[in-house]
Amino acid sequence: METAKLLVNNVSKTFYTTKNTIEAVRTASIEVKNGEFISLIGPSGCGKSTILDIAAGLTSPDEGTVSLNGTDITNQKGHVSYMPQSDVLFPWRTILDNVIIPLEVAGVNKKEAREQAQTLLTLFGLESFADSYPHTLSGGMRQRAAFLRTHLCQKEVMLLDEPFGKLDALTRRQLQQWLLSIWQQFQRSVVLVTHDVDEALLLSDRIYVMSSRPGQIIYELTVDLPRPRDPEVMTTQTFNEMKRTLFQHLQEANSPVS
Repeated sequence: METAKLLVNNVSKTFYTTKNTIEAVRTASIEVKNGEFISLIGPSGCGKSTILDIAAGLTSPDEGTVSLNGTDITNQKGHVSYMPQSDVLFPWRTILDNVIIPLEVAGVNKKEAREQAQTLLTLFGLESFADSYPHTLSGGMRQRAAFLRTHLCQKEVMLLDEPFGKLDALTRRQLQQWLLSIWQQFQRSVVLVTHDVDEALLLSDRIYVMSSRPGQIIYELTVDLPRPRDPEVMTTQTFNEMKRTLFQHLQEANSPVS
């Protein structure tokens, strides 16, 4: 059996405030193999982003572990790359100088970092925007820059937290196709959080469905669609049958776990 590239194993997390105790995730496990694209879907507030935070070492689980290539990395930062919902580009830096931040953090001097990034600007559709500032770019172009910055972290696993959630439908579809082409070229392992069932099916090898809070994994679907994929696959009977199955489980997901 193939060893998981990333394994989040039986993690639980409860958050405590002065007014509330919120059990966010309960004994949830996900794995992603080498070069695999998986998605996490489920009701709002079910703990999908909490699982990403735990995987990235940004949040400590109350129980459970995270491992990368069989090595325990629980509570350790810097082992995976993480792209949050917001592009968090620095407004005072040009696009080129924004995307090289991971290289600078890793100790690469600015001149060399810029040279490395320059070789990828065309692939990421940013060749005309290297010297632009974030406020001058569309939402879609800003997300491309955020993807390039995440890519330049040069980690084996990428965690993507609803990267297209704030975009209009047309831009979202265009960037889904673009992300597919980038993923197919570099074959990084990817974990995507999304609310969009069509997006999960179009992009993923496997999909995990989470229950409402406290979030548990209640269903796993293998996406039996050929690659490379394009939007035409969304008109097929197989796609629509899997979509119906996921919606059935999402209905179940809205029932709280006892």
